[in-house]
Amino acid sequence: MRDRVGDVEAQHETLRDAAENLALTLAESGMQRSTARVLTALLYTEQDTMTPADLREQLQISSGGVSAAVKQLLSTGFIERVPAPGSRRDHYRFRSGAWAGLMSQQNEVLRVMTAAAEEGLAAAEEGSSTADRLHEMHDFYTYMSEQMVPLVERWREQYKARGTSTERRGGS
Repeated sequence: MRDRVGDVEAQHETLRDAAENLALTLAESGMQRSTARVLTALLYTEQDTMTPADLREQLQISSGGVSAAVKQLLSTGFIERVPAPGSRRDHYRFRSGAWAGLMSQQNEVLRVMTAAAEEGLAAAEEGSSTADRLHEMHDFYTYMSEQMVPLVERWREQYKARGTSTERRGGS
């Protein structure tokens, strides 16, 4: 029995380390550290939902830090607020489909960048170095726009066809 407890504790420690490593990676990529830690806490939890108090306790960060992180993660679509019958507290969970949703949001960035290149091309003298650079920018963002939508849709179809992770593990 003692070995089982030790194995479970070791697994929890390994999961905590993996979550912290992901949080560091996200922070190094530009996400605020507390936001990255809240995201990974919700990604790695086995609880159905977590409250801000749960997050504060687990991560040892301030109420303000949790609140700001939750607000940012809600706005980017990584997490969602969910009803919890019998509870007055807000409950949050990592949103299913968040990764594909994030990539889909990039489509708007691609459209904006394509439009910016078109505006620049309209103002630049054809054949100039500026126009050459803007043509490359336009071609790149047009190509990415054309590829991203079907790529995300193919991923969604394949993921849906594979079933849930519980189904893939043989659970119910």
